[in-house]
Amino acid sequence: MTCNVSLRRLNEDEEVPARISRLRLPERVSIAGTSARRADLELLAQAPKGFLDTTHFDTVRFPPPPWAIDAFNRAAMDGHCAYTPYRGNQQVLETVAATVSSFLAVDIDPKQNIILTPGTQAALFASIFSLVEDDDRVVLLDPDYLFYARMVRCLGADIAYVPLHFDQAEPRPDLDALEHEFRSGARTFILSHPNNPTGAIFGRATVSAIAKLARQYGVRIVVDELYSRLLHAGRQFHHLVTEPGMFDQTITLLGPSKTESMSGYRVGVVIAPARVIARIEDVQSVMSLRAPAYAQHVLVPWLRDDHEWLDARLRELTVLRDMTFARLRTLPWLKLRPQGGTAYAWCDVATLDLSDSEVAAALLRDAGVLVSPGYQFGPRANGHFRVCYARDEAAWSAALDQMIYVLAELAPK
Repeated sequence: MTCNVSLRRLNEDEEVPARISRLRLPERVSIAGTSARRADLELLAQAPKGFLDTTHFDTVRFPPPPWAIDAFNRAAMDGHCAYTPYRGNQQVLETVAATVSSFLAVDIDPKQNIILTPGTQAALFASIFSLVEDDDRVVLLDPDYLFYARMVRCLGADIAYVPLHFDQAEPRPDLDALEHEFRSGARTFILSHPNNPTGAIFGRATVSAIAKLARQYGVRIVVDELYSRLLHAGRQFHHLVTEPGMFDQTITLLGPSKTESMSGYRVGVVIAPARVIARIEDVQSVMSLRAPAYAQHVLVPWLRDDHEWLDARLRELTVLRDMTFARLRTLPWLKLRPQGGTAYAWCDVATLDLSDSEVAAALLRDAGVLVSPGYQFGPRANGHFRVCYARDEAAWSAALDQMIYVLAELAPK
């Protein structure tokens, strides 16, 4: 017993490795009130029984396409499918390369330019790991997806945040700030497009301007296009990789986890130059070996056989978007940014003069709704929260009533 107690004490006193400490984003203490990770845990500790989690899609209301389980089951019944090369099953790679070539409007060599990963999150980590070294300077948009910053910090690199502006005809990064960072030595730029959390979509001129700067300064761009099919009202989407000369400098991440509600299948796709795919394969070989072998086969019908299904889903999500925006706008002081893609509403509640943690805690405690606080998405995201409205319509309508009531009570009288 004494030995066991001593061992437990030894483990409790053990110093946390620096790369784990950096995952907590201690630099956001000023807006999170503590490290970002600890603030998340403290918020979840206040969750009431039966709370509504709006941090992700409702995959009961919005299940995967019917072809997904059929493709998975067929592969699972075939013992030959259990193991694949690290990059993926060759027949699947050939099919996906062809469909993604059509989607992106670029030619993809299935033997050189594509690898399948255990979800887009793993694609992101393996891609960043293959590019970033200690003390590198990496550019991120502010706001943008939380885990970009956590991964970059984990790998010992520094972050340069470039603001995402909404005070123009269309949302766009601060191109002057972006050029300054590229000129100052940053060699990697990571961004989501459409942007998570705001749903912003960049016009062709903005995409071309980013590409021009990348070519001029020799910057590699990791563009996470996970939501590039989830577009509202016929919006056009411009892929960075199609810009002149950008195939050799762009790593494009794709996957069916969000729009197609297939997060549980854990499959992602990376499109990149051959030399980068080779590095990602090395990383994947020690990280996970391969994407789940049976699940790889759900990518065969994806992008190929699902256009009618996708159109129907987008119509449903657009109706929910319009309902969400109309209801939240009954609070005249709450600001909502124009949204061209994703299933998120990015709510500006800075007028409340409360911390993100306080607003999120009130919504969770008093409305029974868990939101994603602004501090998760960047230093300038203070005073915001994100909600995913891909939910059951009746339950979401009731939740909106509760949220609006609580937010109105928080407003200065």
